[in-house]
Amino acid sequence: MTTQTDIPPAETGGERRSWLREHSELGVCVLLLALGVLVLTDALTMDVDIAQRGPVGPKTVPVVVGAGLLAIAALLALDVLRGGRGQAEGGEDIDLSEPADWRTVLLLAGVFLGAAVLIEPLGFPLAGALLFWGAAFALGSRRIDRDPLIAAGLSLVTYTVFNNLLGVPLPGGPLMGVL
Repeated sequence: MTTQTDIPPAETGGERRSWLREHSELGVCVLLLALGVLVLTDALTMDVDIAQRGPVGPKTVPVVVGAGLLAIAALLALDVLRGGRGQAEGGEDIDLSEPADWRTVLLLAGVFLGAAVLIEPLGFPLAGALLFWGAAFALGSRRIDRDPLIAAGLSLVTYTVFNNLLGVPLPGGPLMGVL
């Protein structure tokens, strides 16, 4: 004779939803896995004959990033399946009761869009200086005597490193003959 306690409970839809809710971080693992596969596929099918200058070519960084994404996806999935859970807003230094600062977000979006539009006609040194100065302004810096000089210096250093040292051609704009 069997009793109700001898019969194993059938898995219900509620139990399955509960398991998925407890392991929701697996969604991030799937996203990282898909992104890693996309990056590796794109990197391995890249045509690099023109840009190859030495043993380390344009494929190196995307391959390393793609492999890193796959490794992080696997390690995170393993941690989640072993019972690891992320802390919800434990280390954040934000006040969730305050509304978002949309003025700053819109200013930064405008600065990035403006730099993207101006990089071809003005060149990277000028558009980059406007980008760095505009970002500093949007984030709260109001030092008009110092910020433009720092932005111009940072933009010129970035242009020089990428254009001259790394061999990544950036548009020089009207300053092409000067630089």
